[in-house]
Amino acid sequence: MRKAFGIQGGRLVPSESGGAVEVYINPDEAERRYLVEELKLDEHTLSSALDPDEVSRLEFEPEHVAIIFKRPKHYKAEDEFLFKVASTGVFLFEERVIIVLSEDVPLFEGRQFSRISSLKDVVLRMIYRSIFHFLEHLRVITIITDSLEDKISEAMENRYLLNLFVLQKSLVYFLNAINSNGVLVERLRTNARKMNMSQEQTEFLDDIIIENNQCYRQAEIYSNILAGLMDARVSIVSNNLNVLMKTLNIITIGIMVPTLVVSAFSMNVHIPLEDHPLAFWIVMSFAAVSVGVFLALWRHKRW
Repeated sequence: MRKAFGIQGGRLVPSESGGAVEVYINPDEAERRYLVEELKLDEHTLSSALDPDEVSRLEFEPEHVAIIFKRPKHYKAEDEFLFKVASTGVFLFEERVIIVLSEDVPLFEGRQFSRISSLKDVVLRMIYRSIFHFLEHLRVITIITDSLEDKISEAMENRYLLNLFVLQKSLVYFLNAINSNGVLVERLRTNARKMNMSQEQTEFLDDIIIENNQCYRQAEIYSNILAGLMDARVSIVSNNLNVLMKTLNIITIGIMVPTLVVSAFSMNVHIPLEDHPLAFWIVMSFAAVSVGVFLALWRHKRW
């Protein structure tokens, strides 16, 4: 699917007749042929833009600059707490920008895309927006983690722990993607003069480097906290199970003690009180006393 945008009044607006910015969402065979044969995009680089495992990179081609960067993938309920990472390909020509991605997501929303004056601004602000997208997902992961921790405090099964393991796996993917983007931005900063970037764009690249480093440190802190406290959370679940087993043991022993007393008076032999008119109530009293003695001993020993 193809979408076109033009730059008007410092903003990107949809264009029916075509524009300087073209977005291809999971391009079909005909669109791929057009991009490779007509626009001379490298077929391997085009495939890399759709590969979620591809690392961020910068390549200089004869007629354009190819940029691959990472962004968080749109979360779906069926992902089951796994936050994935996707790749985005940006191909910068003199008079147009070709953007290739695997899913239809809002690209140009937010205040980051105000005051657009050139195609290079579009590229830089897309990378800048991906950093804030990572931060938004990190906040969501934190909220989910806090919710799971509350449930783990009372849980006696592994379901919530497995969810935490999945979140920890997501943070590892995020760390790798953010670090990969950091290497890309450093290369853009190094080649700013080669790409004819203005002084303002070069300074904006410096801001992007700072924001990306802060995003990486925040993701690293979340990952370390989640990994460091995982053993404690496992212990909590095990302790909850031990408390349950202890309670069941108390109930079992509490039932066995009066049962033993009653069973002793139910044997088919001559026993005391067998002819007493209140024998039944006396036996029940003995059973109740045995339960009381058992509970007193349990509390005295602090079992």
